[in-house]
Amino acid sequence: MPTVLLAEDNEASRNALAQGLELRNYRVLTAVDGLQAVALARASKPDLILMDLGLPGLDGWEATARLKTDGETQHIPIIVLSARAEPNDHHRALAAGGDDFAIKPIELDRLLARMALLLAKHP
Repeated sequence: MPTVLLAEDNEASRNALAQGLELRNYRVLTAVDGLQAVALARASKPDLILMDLGLPGLDGWEATARLKTDGETQHIPIIVLSARAEPNDHHRALAAGGDDFAIKPIELDRLLARMALLLAKHP
């Protein structure tokens, strides 16, 4: 059962996505801000991270960059989640170290397919 860290500050979005992932046999850890996401990723070493960009405190941009420059977490694939669909955001998220980019609202089947691809590349 793969472990996914979901960093999302919106409670309704976090709960809905976590429930959808759990129903599809993922173990889900949750974080409500960037600092908590970085700490939890370092402590638990999840198989994949779903990182919202608009997190309070330490935002998703910086949290992603920190995780990708840390030798203990840089191997963990990160899918960046954003409600913004501007092309520059996609490029900026990848430049920060994100491995993929998904626009909210999340289409669960599409996200699961992306997750499966990344998990296959990073066993």
